[in-house]
Amino acid sequence: MKKLLLIIYYALLQRIPMQPMPGYKLGYKLRYWCVKHLLRRCGTDVIVKDHCYFGNGLRLSVGNRSQLGSNARLNGDITIGNDVLMGPDVVMMATSHEFARLDIPINLQGSKEENPIFIGDDCWIGTRAIILPGVHIGKHCVVAAGAVVTRSFPDRSILGGVPARLLKTRE
Repeated sequence: MKKLLLIIYYALLQRIPMQPMPGYKLGYKLRYWCVKHLLRRCGTDVIVKDHCYFGNGLRLSVGNRSQLGSNARLNGDITIGNDVLMGPDVVMMATSHEFARLDIPINLQGSKEENPIFIGDDCWIGTRAIILPGVHIGKHCVVAAGAVVTRSFPDRSILGGVPARLLKTRE
């Protein structure tokens, strides 16, 4: 059944237009119905925008009222809290390649051990942000558009830049 749902999602449902196109609410409902049967955990009222990629969904957990952004690419063990907003083109990669040896081409060195990503409740992940393996972002954080997050940040952080750094704290 899950294989059939994956085919339906990737072949059809991910292509349904979003707001403001007519019928966008039906598209959100259809994607949600499908995704709640695919993800490891899917909360209530989750919005999955168009062309969101999450593999087979078995390692992705999404909290209540969160949004998976348009063209998002979510790979590996990822937990997204409640009420998380995600802009378009966000990338979260809990996986990476080995590259330590010079006597073996990188493409033959295999993968590093997966390092889970955690996004706390009430966060806003801006357009084209990249979140790398092992990052934990606390509750009530804002990740600026285009940020490359290579390390973890505590609750109420506003971060941005390449690599991301603490810009302010939400009071």
